[in-house]
Amino acid sequence: MHTVDQENVSATLTVAVPAAKVFAVLADPTTHAAIDGTGWVQEAADRAPLTEVGQIFRMDMHYAKHPDGDYRTANQVVVLDPPRAIGWLTGYEKDDGQLELGGWIWRYDLTPLGPSETEVTLTYDWSAVPQFRREYIQFPPFGPEHLANSLHHLAELVSGR
Repeated sequence: MHTVDQENVSATLTVAVPAAKVFAVLADPTTHAAIDGTGWVQEAADRAPLTEVGQIFRMDMHYAKHPDGDYRTANQVVVLDPPRAIGWLTGYEKDDGQLELGGWIWRYDLTPLGPSETEVTLTYDWSAVPQFRREYIQFPPFGPEHLANSLHHLAELVSGR
């Protein structure tokens, strides 16, 4: 199931795995390439688990329509509530090392439905993207099926399939 709003898109899937196990996979940047439904995420440049709000982690990416093709994102954790929610803003590091966030957030909300079942909702929210960015990036830059694909990849990963 997925929904599209004016400034966000989300998808929900129930997995037969405890919320803590799902959260642990999401908090591990090395799993993000396997979860990603677009194929843009290539590899974690920072491999440490996500453990605190404000933490920065970088991902190597590839997108044919990106001006550079290959690029690196710098993501800042903005939600960390184990095992119920995790989310990050995506941006990049400028030449001077300063973080430039784009205004869009990736967020996973986990609702335990019992000891071994979890409802997972993935939301991509671009409501805080400034107008100047919206002039050259169409939001969302992918179809709503991307989120459903990501959740199915997550389910396969956490269930060991």
